Amino acid sequence: MIRQSPSTLSQDHQPTYDFIIIGAGAAGCVLANRLSVDRQHRVLLLEAGLPDSKTEIHIPAAFSKLFKTNYDWNYSAVPQSGLRGRESYWAKGRTLGGSTSINAMMYLRGVADDYDAWEAMGNPGWGWKDVLPYFRRSECNRRGSNEWHGDRGPLHVEDLRDPNPLSRAFIQAAQAIGIPYNPDLNGLQLDGVGWVQVTQHRGQRWSTADAFLRPAMRRSNVHVLTGVQCTRVLMRDRCAVGVEYVREGVRYTTTANREVILSGGTVGSTQLLLLSGIGPAEHLREMGIEVVINLPGVGQNLRDHVAIAVVRGSTQPLSMLNANSRLELAKYLLLRRGMLTSSVLEAAAFLRTTANLVAPDLELQFAPVVFYEYGLAPVTEHGMTIGPTLIAPRSVGTMRLRSPDPLDHPLIDPQYLSDPQEHDIRVLIAGVHKAQAIFAAAPMTAYLGSPIMPERVLESDREIEDYIRSMADGWWHPVGTCRMGTDLLAVVDPALRVHGIAGLRVVDASVMPTIPRCHTMAPTIMIAEKGADLILGQVSQPLENLQFS
Repeated sequence: MIRQSPSTLSQDHQPTYDFIIIGAGAAGCVLANRLSVDRQHRVLLLEAGLPDSKTEIHIPAAFSKLFKTNYDWNYSAVPQSGLRGRESYWAKGRTLGGSTSINAMMYLRGVADDYDAWEAMGNPGWGWKDVLPYFRRSECNRRGSNEWHGDRGPLHVEDLRDPNPLSRAFIQAAQAIGIPYNPDLNGLQLDGVGWVQVTQHRGQRWSTADAFLRPAMRRSNVHVLTGVQCTRVLMRDRCAVGVEYVREGVRYTTTANREVILSGGTVGSTQLLLLSGIGPAEHLREMGIEVVINLPGVGQNLRDHVAIAVVRGSTQPLSMLNANSRLELAKYLLLRRGMLTSSVLEAAAFLRTTANLVAPDLELQFAPVVFYEYGLAPVTEHGMTIGPTLIAPRSVGTMRLRSPDPLDHPLIDPQYLSDPQEHDIRVLIAGVHKAQAIFAAAPMTAYLGSPIMPERVLESDREIEDYIRSMADGWWHPVGTCRMGTDLLAVVDPALRVHGIAGLRVVDASVMPTIPRCHTMAPTIMIAEKGADLILGQVSQPLENLQFS
């Protein structure tokens, strides 16, 4: 039962903030830092989850132990016809740092065309030349500074400390079948195979809570509350004036002088807009929610990557099955080295499945361990995994409220592998063929054991499609449900302001018009960096002299 706040905590007696940020994830932590640099700005950051004090958060290789715990929202997509009616589990971080505290730490940006496409869709200032300075501003890259990277930002981006020999064999095998080596997957081009840099520092995870929030919390003008469930944005004459939230069963309200900023991620921000009466009018009326403004695009345009595991045994005991051994634990505790510093997904290849593409549409992720069901399945034998991943999907889904109860998870329907032209399934079929070819290449000979998943080498496209539809799943990179633009289905404008509502912005992955060809952590941090400047009226100048092709 939710109780009203006692009179001593009435709105009149609560502190008033300049900015209220909802969600302390990849974007919210960045915003809390950048908006509080001016000590005259009072900033309140509200996070539904717990503090990020759990040991497994900080040990890189332990991230899968956080899935389906109190540190995970544990969402589920509705049964997917493209996946043979299976539901899809979605892990999303529910703690300080959000998903940057429970993910595989892979730092990837995509390609220039991803962002130039955003600009071409009616979003000036979001082309590659405009966003690259924000990527660079965040970075403290261990490799140093150049035209692509920064080395003075708060976000540590480093190479793996102790890459696995099986990962080296994957890179060599990919080259053996004609995939060129790429020394920097965030450099001039994405095509090729190489090592993935990670958000780590001295062998430990370096989340946005570590990079941005903890320094901000040392400022007296920043207030962070955890265990807070926001229930709606408070409105007055189509102007956001504050937030209603529940904490420890008590309902509170607090006000914002300047702006309320939603950074709850694609699920959280979309749900809160709908609960606040901002969205498709017909759906809101069905839920019994008063319509503040009819924005039919809220909850539309849901996009996500899709992955499938191809798993082989290893004839040599080199895999991360050994990560929990006493030796590896000692290496980690004493030296911050060894298998426990691994991101698990250590290397990747990006390639184009047809010659006429402007950029890769397929990623092959490599893990030196038997890795499927997101690492939730118990591992009993040495092995290795290649994960063909659809990174330019054409299938588009939706998100809606299940009920007007803020504690109910919304109805998530990504429509995986449903595009009418069957482009998405063809890309994944090509990916499985490539994965099997890499396993069969000479550099893998010394390690290659029997097939585990699938149980034999698949030859025909038909049997590969059957395997994919039976075993593939989303890859937890949802974007797009509050997309930016100026058309009738856009939710926010290019300055990330909600159309028709003053004092309200959305700053997170939900504003992406299309999904980048990469894992979405780095682009989300970039959006928050740029979003902070938009809020403060300080927009970096584009880079005019770099060549991006």
